[in-house]
Amino acid sequence: MATTKLQGNIINLLGNEVNVGDKAPVVNVVGQDLKDIEVGNKAQILIIVPSLDTPVCAAETRKFNEEAVQTEAEAVVVSMDLPFAMGRFCTTEGIENLKVASDFRNKDLANAYGVLIGDGPLAGITCRAVFVIDANGIVRHKEICEDISDEPNYEAALNAVKEVTETSCCGTCH
Repeated sequence: MATTKLQGNIINLLGNEVNVGDKAPVVNVVGQDLKDIEVGNKAQILIIVPSLDTPVCAAETRKFNEEAVQTEAEAVVVSMDLPFAMGRFCTTEGIENLKVASDFRNKDLANAYGVLIGDGPLAGITCRAVFVIDANGIVRHKEICEDISDEPNYEAALNAVKEVTETSCCGTCH
């Protein structure tokens, strides 16, 4: 079972553990317009956060929004926030270069990717994680932040996205 920490305390994560080299689970999350967004089946960076309504999640989303314009991979921020709250956040923060989505309905993504917090005060929401998926639906990068309050390694994630998009045409181009 995978774990993370919250202020130094170990938190267990529930769901199927997905690792680099695995086929990415294909699941639906809910967009701001309440329509489904399918993830896991194309060149994507999945930015998973507990809630956009926290300083670290907001900073992370702003950072990936700035960087998303420089990549051909689809960037999707997923939280347990309601779509209406996500919409207000995006309007207020000027988030335009990535999609925001919620896993509030069935927690399909949280369970499929093994990022559902199973205990502690934040039980039932997602931890902080980043997955980079290539055009064939294979996980090429995974980071579950050591502590939920830590920002991810942006450089590692963005380098993985760059690799995925540079080779997404046929797997042999450079």
